[in-house]
Amino acid sequence: MSLYGEFQVPAEVFALYETLQQVPETTVEIERVVATDEVLTPYFWVAGEDQRAFETAARDDPSISDCRRLDDFEQATLYRASWTENIETIVYAYAEVGATILEASGQSDWWELKMRFDDRERFDAFRTYCADNDIPFRLTQFHELARPQTGSQYGLTPKQHDALVTAWKREYFTSPSVSLTDVASELGISQQSLSQRLQRGFHSLIAHTLVVTSPETDDRRP
Repeated sequence: MSLYGEFQVPAEVFALYETLQQVPETTVEIERVVATDEVLTPYFWVAGEDQRAFETAARDDPSISDCRRLDDFEQATLYRASWTENIETIVYAYAEVGATILEASGQSDWWELKMRFDDRERFDAFRTYCADNDIPFRLTQFHELARPQTGSQYGLTPKQHDALVTAWKREYFTSPSVSLTDVASELGISQQSLSQRLQRGFHSLIAHTLVVTSPETDDRRP
């Protein structure tokens, strides 16, 4: 049975620590991680007032390389990069045991991670790896998966899936009497956070259903 864990980890043991120290008002949300040729390539959204400052800091950040802007939206920008192996971090702890990062959101002090483990043995291996490499973490939730991640086949994170489904159930897309604030209140998040999740969710749905080649993987620029 797959296991689901939520963790808090200090920013310094995850990627982009030096960047987030230079732009502390920035929030990074990892959308997904792709492993190609033994290189871990994260796709992540960056929300903040100064994207240029983020890009300048990211160029010198030792935890990533080849950081590239892919898409711009009103409230966030999508990037792709490669994680480096110059330091032992929790990034390689999860890769070492074959776990999956479902969600990751970070600011200057902390990262919040949601991870899936195929079984208890892999979770125990993850804890052992962290202990052997002096990687601190705080486990906040740990349980069996209560339901399948139905949106994952379309590139959706669980938060994006819940935002889209809740908005649909509340008839936000068809009824002018239902506002973004109404849906955000039901989810217990801010209107801005809901707007970002819906926007990213639409982006993933279109990329995985309506186009042959996802814009994230197409190297051609307009």
